[in-house]
Amino acid sequence: MGKNKLQRFAENETFENLYQHSNYDIRNSIFPLKGKWQEQHFHNPNPIILEIGCGRGEYTVALAQRFPDCNFIGIDRKGARIWRGCKDALTQQLHNAAFIRTKIEDIEFFFDTDEISEIWITFPDPQPRKSRRRLISPNFVEKYKKFLKPDGIIHLKTDSRLLYEYTLETVQTENWIVLENIEDVYNQTENPLLKDIQTFYEKKWLAEASLISYLKIRIPQPSILL
Repeated sequence: MGKNKLQRFAENETFENLYQHSNYDIRNSIFPLKGKWQEQHFHNPNPIILEIGCGRGEYTVALAQRFPDCNFIGIDRKGARIWRGCKDALTQQLHNAAFIRTKIEDIEFFFDTDEISEIWITFPDPQPRKSRRRLISPNFVEKYKKFLKPDGIIHLKTDSRLLYEYTLETVQTENWIVLENIEDVYNQTENPLLKDIQTFYEKKWLAEASLISYLKIRIPQPSILL
């Protein structure tokens, strides 16, 4: 392991905006901020938006800059990557940005019912051989539904044709609702949230002339009959 990575891991331990799975027994006890993020971390009633698989936290930080009346949480399992987002948010004094270092499989342990308003999934691994591991698969969406508000929104931005087409097929079988479908972001929209914010991987794909696509999806929650 490189010296730089070890230094980042050590610095992660000092960040007040980072929560690491290794510090909590989330499978056997309740995560202390579950259901209390607004009250005990952000200290405001503003909506909470997640960036899942946030990498270096480019969207978490940029969205926090643009929308001070919302709270943002980036989630990734790689400590050396998430360090960048934590550092940038602290340097810029973005009190509405926080991070969790954990496996996405454990995400449901960190949030309570109706605690999250929207989710961004930016350039996830398309998992060509394991569809259940795709972050937009029904398997993961069922986890998200445990804490996503009724009719919550998922934003997917990807360079993968496989993942884009898979998601459109899954929308039909799962009765999700496509609110926006942009097959070619850089030629079909002027939305600054989709063009001006670029992740590390997005810049790489653009350099290779890859097609970048975007889907905005509403996830209906079943009505509960009393």
